[in-house]
Amino acid sequence: MSQIDLNQSPPAGNAPAFHHVGYAVKSIADIGGEFARSLGANWDGEIIHDPLQQARVSFFRCGGVGAAAVELVEPAGEKSPLQKFVEKGGGLHHVCYEVDDLNLQLEHSRSQGAVLAKAPLPAVAFGGRRIAWVFTRHKLLIEYLER
Repeated sequence: MSQIDLNQSPPAGNAPAFHHVGYAVKSIADIGGEFARSLGANWDGEIIHDPLQQARVSFFRCGGVGAAAVELVEPAGEKSPLQKFVEKGGGLHHVCYEVDDLNLQLEHSRSQGAVLAKAPLPAVAFGGRRIAWVFTRHKLLIEYLER
C-alpha cells in the first residue's frame, strides 16, 4: 500500500480553504433553533432545498460572516443518498473546502487515493457554484466547492 505524502501541496493557486462542516439530521425545522443555540449561533430559519442533491440545508456561523460554517443537512425524500445515514442516527457527515479550480482539485484528490463519490454539479445553496464529493482513503467524505 502506498503512503500519502502529507507534505505534498495541492495544485498551485488552488489551496483549499475550510468552508464548513456538514451534520446530517432527520429534520432541520425540528432541531435548527436548538442546534444553533448549542453553538452560540443565530439562526435565520432559512432552509434551502436542492433537488440535485436531494437534500435540504441550512447554515449557521459562529464568529461572523467570514467564519467557517456548520451546515445542517436533511434528506429531501426517501430516495435521498442521506436517508440511510439519517436512519442510522445521522451526525457528522462531511467537511467542505472551497477551491479555485474544482477539476484540478479532483485530479489532485484522485492522485492521493480519493474516489469520486459525486461528479461536479451546481449547488442551489451556493448560487449555482459547482460542488463535487470525494471519499478519502480513510473514508472521510469531502465536499469541494468551487470559488
